[in-house]
Amino acid sequence: MDSSQLFATLGTHMNDETVVVVVEDDPNIADLVELYLRRDGFRPYQADTGERAIEVIAERRPKLILLDVGLPGDLDGLDVCRSVRAESDVPIIFLTARDDEIDRVLGLELGADDYVTKPFSPRELMARVKAILRRTDGSVGRDRPPVIDLPEGIIIDVGRREVTVHSEPVALATREFDLVRHLAEHRGLALSRRQLIDGVWGVDWVGDDRTVDVHVRQLRKKLGDGLRLETVWGVGYRLD
Repeated sequence: MDSSQLFATLGTHMNDETVVVVVEDDPNIADLVELYLRRDGFRPYQADTGERAIEVIAERRPKLILLDVGLPGDLDGLDVCRSVRAESDVPIIFLTARDDEIDRVLGLELGADDYVTKPFSPRELMARVKAILRRTDGSVGRDRPPVIDLPEGIIIDVGRREVTVHSEPVALATREFDLVRHLAEHRGLALSRRQLIDGVWGVDWVGDDRTVDVHVRQLRKKLGDGLRLETVWGVGYRLD
């Protein structure tokens, strides 16, 4: 059974607990992360290979995935991310010992929402988990419109967390949706990368500001030329 069949046939029985899948082949790291997740009220499940990860993700339907890049076997973390993104926009945080920029950029381009470089602080990891879940599971602010209409048939449904182009849904990763929504809520304003990081990733987020550039590139690719997202040189970006 391939991954698409698994995602289509499994995971229909889950309750309302916040499930997090931890994909990590080092049992010491996996157990430590599980300990902190349980302490903070999450329901973690572990997988130690890419193949097992796809099965557990399909079965448990997590709210978030913590995904090690370097996994044994035929499927590494990048392969798992590709497979998940073909079926789901569940938030993904990469756990990686690779600190090269090209690896971080590739992970973000594949649809990861964040990354944490090993060795990491479990408290920082939990803070990032909670920040992402607040954005994806939190209630929509009363001052935000439930639907934002953009030119060229682009519609952002804030409540459904869905973007359509000429009535056709476009699959966006969690951070991609949050970024285009934030830009749309500040249409006409030139926002710096730091302002976008603070508004989308959170003021406590630690990482390279060029993460914004990667996500902008993905939005332009997925939403097409109709997305009037302009680069403001020396400042950042503006959605007209």
